[in-house]
Amino acid sequence: MAKLTEHDRQTYAEQVAAYQQQIDALLIREKNMLTVIEGDQTGAAYKKLMLADEMLFLATLYLAKHNLSVSVLGVKNEDALNDARKTLYKAIIYIEEVVSNYVDVPYSDYEEKVDQIKNLPESKRYYLVRKLGLAIRLIMDAYGDNTKWRWAFVELEARFAAVARNIMDLKTATKDGLDPHSAEYDDTVYHLRLVKRLFQQAADRYREKYELSTGRIDDFRLAINYLLALRRIHLILNERSEAEEAKKKADIWREKMEKDHKKAEAQRK
Repeated sequence: MAKLTEHDRQTYAEQVAAYQQQIDALLIREKNMLTVIEGDQTGAAYKKLMLADEMLFLATLYLAKHNLSVSVLGVKNEDALNDARKTLYKAIIYIEEVVSNYVDVPYSDYEEKVDQIKNLPESKRYYLVRKLGLAIRLIMDAYGDNTKWRWAFVELEARFAAVARNIMDLKTATKDGLDPHSAEYDDTVYHLRLVKRLFQQAADRYREKYELSTGRIDDFRLAINYLLALRRIHLILNERSEAEEAKKKADIWREKMEKDHKKAEAQRK
């Protein structure tokens, strides 16, 4: 690595200070907004979604600090990356607080929560989900393939899948939203397509985590849970063959999980 010059250090210090100023301002805004919500629950759901959106911007500022360190100093800024990762969790948690973190449940179990944001157009819901997905991808890429957080990202992506679905008004989406003449048609179709892909990905990734890392039955159980949640989506959309395929796959996985569990129990005795 080339030797750093005083000019390099000064350039970095000046540019990183600008990012840090924005970061500090956003953290103050977050604190103030939480105080407002605590004192008055009116519109709390919309305010928390706004906080989630601001946390995504905050995560990109941390990522910008990291990228600046790489480009100017030639080294990763692990602290900035870790702050970005933690901020992604905050964004997801704010959305979970509004629409729940449920996975394999009927829409009626969290419909009341979604009703809190009934005035939010599908286009804005989908836009927030896309921004969250992009932020996750950028930060995962910045960590690289050999990061110690590789398997921790499985949970992050799975929780992303859950809120990506839960933020949708599925009653409206599967009726008016799927009317080709609806203004929300394109966003609804793309959003549902993304949700199905994310649930399949979550199932596969938890299965991979089980096979290659933890060997924990809990991870295998979560993989099956996401498959069954995917099946629910197919059923809602009247995609019968796809729903049956998801069910068959879940049954095969459950059979293997039970065999693995029995084998592990026998080895312990």
